[in-house]
Amino acid sequence: MSDWFVVNLAEAQAFRHADFGSGVIFEGADGGFEQLGVNVRWLEPGQPASMYHAEAAQEAYLVLHGEATLIVDDTERALRAWDFVHLPPGTAHVLVGAGEGPCAVLMVGARLGEEQGLRFPVSMAAARYGASVEAETTDRAEAYAGKPSGFEPRQPFWPPSE
Repeated sequence: MSDWFVVNLAEAQAFRHADFGSGVIFEGADGGFEQLGVNVRWLEPGQPASMYHAEAAQEAYLVLHGEATLIVDDTERALRAWDFVHLPPGTAHVLVGAGEGPCAVLMVGARLGEEQGLRFPVSMAAARYGASVEAETTDRAEAYAGKPSGFEPRQPFWPPSE
């Protein structure tokens, strides 16, 4: 069992990805997050947070700043600051930055284990943002093939500056 901690995002290890924005991730057994994943993401307009996907665990998003587009079940929905999104298990989705400037989003999800129930369905709506696979798969490596492979470490993160 891990010890409790407090960290300011300005002091946390952050990342930048050419296709999937910037952020701080608290996730994985190594960091003491066996049951919960917590991400704070910074997305530019038109930039997806991930590939369109569904997983066996529930997730939730809270838009903290700016605007975003939620693609859920292949349908687009505009979001603004303070909109809260609940995604039940098995719901196909992706979040994309929108509006005139960047958005900040708090993302929280239950973690059930290694890639349990993860699938990447085809989505015409997500494809407009480069966030859909061409053929459905359950293989993460296949879904992200052709995308830059790494997250570039960056610090400090908050407040973000691109």
